[in-house]
Formats: sequence, structure tokens, C-alpha cells
Amino acid sequence: MKVSDILRVKGNTLYTVAPDEPLARAIEAMAEKDIGSLPVMAHGDLVGMLTFREVIQCIVANQGVVGEKLVRTAMDDHPLTCTMETELDEVRRMMLERHARYMPVMDKRMLMGVISFYDVAKAVVDSQNFENRMLKAYIRDWPSSDDSQPTAQL
Repeated sequence: MKVSDILRVKGNTLYTVAPDEPLARAIEAMAEKDIGSLPVMAHGDLVGMLTFREVIQCIVANQGVVGEKLVRTAMDDHPLTCTMETELDEVRRMMLERHARYMPVMDKRMLMGVISFYDVAKAVVDSQNFENRMLKAYIRDWPSSDDSQPTAQL
């Protein structure tokens, strides 16, 4: 399974933020849209990633206040990315190694979407459930042994 399969199921709604936006506005958008991350875009390029992890770290460093901080002060400016063709096993490995919960999906320099650890886990579970149903159907349809055949006696 590839990242493109996850994005096809997930849909194509994508919210982004600019690096010079007030951090408070970005946090409000994340809460309002019930999303855990915002890709940070400048002049059509991905320049960072803002997740609740970075927001919390910024708030703690600023003694519990967001204040007038800008998105650029809190964002991860070297986000982990993948492509539409990246295999799901590779995405899982990358996310686990970097403790990344969100990963922007790129096609050269174009942002195609964001996948979350939840999206990856759901794809794995759905795939396993499908495989289990197919195996159970195969076993149910297993040809029964012909009772009229003599059995070998030892």
C-alpha cells in the first residue's frame, strides 16, 4: 500500500498557514477544524510544520502564554516528508524513528496533503481486516473431504 492510497480515502481538504501569521490564530484554526497540524507555506513552498507538539513547547517556553508569537517561532522548519509513491511500511518506519505524528506528502515541491499516524494505523487495520475476511471466506469454502473414500489404516 502507498501513501496515495491513504490520501485517496482521506480526501483532499487541506488547511495551511503562513509563517508570519500570529500563532494564536493558527491555534484557533487547529481547534476549530479539529486538526492536529498545519503545513506552513510561504510563496507556494512548504517551509515548516506546526503541530500541537510545537505549540505546547512554545507555550511552555513562554511561561504559559502565546502572546504575539508568530507561527515561524514555533514551527518545525525541517519537517519529515514523503511522496505519493512512498510505501506504507516506510512511512511507519520514518514516523516511528522521528516520533512524527504528521507527515506532509509532497510531489516535487507541491504539497499534496498531510497524513497522520492515525491515518497510517487505520490503513493498516483496514488492510488486515480485509485480509482476514478473505481468509475466512476461503476457509469456509474449503472443499470438504469425500467421506466415501476409504481412509488408510495403520
